[in-house]
Order: sequence, then C-alpha cells, then structure tokens
Amino acid sequence: MADKLRLDKWLWHGRFFKTRSLAAAVVATSGVRVNGTPTQKRSTLVTSGDVLTFAQGDAVRVIRVDRLGVRRGPATEAQSLYTDLAPPEPKSRKPAPENPAYEGKGRPTKRDRRTLDLSRARSLD
Repeated sequence: MADKLRLDKWLWHGRFFKTRSLAAAVVATSGVRVNGTPTQKRSTLVTSGDVLTFAQGDAVRVIRVDRLGVRRGPATEAQSLYTDLAPPEPKSRKPAPENPAYEGKGRPTKRDRRTLDLSRARSLD
C-alpha cells in the first residue's frame, strides 16, 4: 500500500462522493482544507493522520485520515479509512401538514385534495 494518495481519489475511496470526477470538482471549486491549509488542487497528496475539512451538501465535514485505501470498496471498508471528528448535526425536517378532513377514511375527494395541496404550498412559503 502506498504511503500517499491523491486527495480526490481518497475522497472517492472514502465514499464521500459518488464519482471521482465529482470529488475533483468539489476540491477545485469549493476547496478542501488539508490540516487547516486550503487547497484547490485535486492532486494534493494526503497521508495517514491528515485532517480534512470540506463541505458535503449542507454539512461541513471534519475527517481524520486513518489509512489510505487501495480500492473503492463497500461502505464498511470505506468507513474504516477515516474518523469523523465532528459528526454532522441531524437535519430537522418540517412535519407534513395534517389534513383534518381526510382522517384516513378512504380516498380523499377532489375538493379535499385541492385543499391539501393549497395548505402544503402555503406551508412551504
């Protein structure tokens, strides 16, 4: 096993991104911090013990590289490559609006459905 690996390849091996090109694009556009130093080069080499900070969706991930992967294996193998130093906060979801007229009594009527759709649209605004 090599003692250094490209940043985009390691992020792909760790299953943080679905494709290697997507991992490379995230590194190039938003930048990833390696041991606190910002980098936008996907060819940056990472080793065991490095701390990576990057954005993934709405969350900011802080990851310590425990070991380098040889391949992109199953999720259990990928999770053994790193330690999550700051687990992401659980996302709060808005509860679905209730429809008091429906109450599970069969299929809603067209009028009930329009009322439900209207209440959902207003709750999203």
